Amino acid sequence: MVDVLIAGAGPAGSIAAIRLARAGARVLLVDRARFPRDKLCGDTLNPGAMRVLDRFGLRDRVEAVSRPLEGMLITGTGGVQVRGTYGRGLFARALTRRVLDQLLVDEAIAAGAQFQDGVRVDRPMVEEAGGRPTVRGAVLCRAGGPPLRVPAQVTIAADGRRSALAFALGLASHPPAPRRWAIGAYFDGVDGLDTVGEMHVRGPHYIGVSPIGEGLANVCLVTPDRDGFADPAGLLARHVAADPVLGPRTRGARRVTAPSILGPLAVDARAAGVPGLLLAGDAAGFVDPMTGDGLRFAIRGAELAADVALAWLEDASIDAVTRLADARAHAFGTKYGVNRLLRRLVGTPRRVSVMALSARVAPGLLRQMIRYAGDVAA
Repeated sequence: MVDVLIAGAGPAGSIAAIRLARAGARVLLVDRARFPRDKLCGDTLNPGAMRVLDRFGLRDRVEAVSRPLEGMLITGTGGVQVRGTYGRGLFARALTRRVLDQLLVDEAIAAGAQFQDGVRVDRPMVEEAGGRPTVRGAVLCRAGGPPLRVPAQVTIAADGRRSALAFALGLASHPPAPRRWAIGAYFDGVDGLDTVGEMHVRGPHYIGVSPIGEGLANVCLVTPDRDGFADPAGLLARHVAADPVLGPRTRGARRVTAPSILGPLAVDARAAGVPGLLLAGDAAGFVDPMTGDGLRFAIRGAELAADVALAWLEDASIDAVTRLADARAHAFGTKYGVNRLLRRLVGTPRRVSVMALSARVAPGLLRQMIRYAGDVAA
């Protein structure tokens, strides 16, 4: 038996593993992918996420392999463009998930966690006590091998938006609306890349651009329309070429990776876990990537889950699920509300036009939103 089994070795799972292993817990961290691996993401750690990594002593390592971004450029319909910086000497950092995830996994191993990749979490091990399920670990599967039952005092589900554990226990679901999908790839030779990330809101779709460095940019289309998904490369290319801002800047650009599709993006979680299991990362709920703070939610939520798990290991009588829910509400409640509002506002072309008019009249409000999205004051 291990003290803590963590499903998913993305940023949330690895941060939880680092925190727990450093505190002396016996941790097993597993992921279905083989590392290093690529992952579709906005590739940006905002200033709030960097503060979390600073607490873990990881800021210098991340800064050494990433590009600084001082803010965001947001464009809308009718030629609206607002460029806002985080200020106060604060920067986001842009780097690929392939680099970030491997860095965090390596740190978890250095802290004492066991790591196994190429391992799929099949289902939770559940005991019924008094009509209430209690998770006692999980059944793991490796390709070509028999299922393996791994008992654990605490299990943390950090296995993403399609979490095998959260969905099996009825803790998570994809809401019927809004439904959006992301198509992203890396491009070389995009003109006009600056020291800011970019968000081009067109209603009902938007396109994010993150400059990675050495001429490389992450270009990601988020759309509610699945027409054309049979040819994701063509769909992404058509949207980028037709965009009034990006089109002229990408005429000489070259796509250097195959496109990835992710979706539906939104995840609603009805609880922070069940006895024996805590949720972290996207498994605990995911609103939308448009504000660029998804990674901050993931790693801060993992930090909270790890702290509750440590308390649970010390005293099994505590109501760990309620404690984590309260901690998440305090840390994220207001921000989740704002993100859901923004998600609704970009849902139709008419609302986007109203937002564009507001930005033209009062661009300072949009600059404040950029600072808020970056968790400058968090």
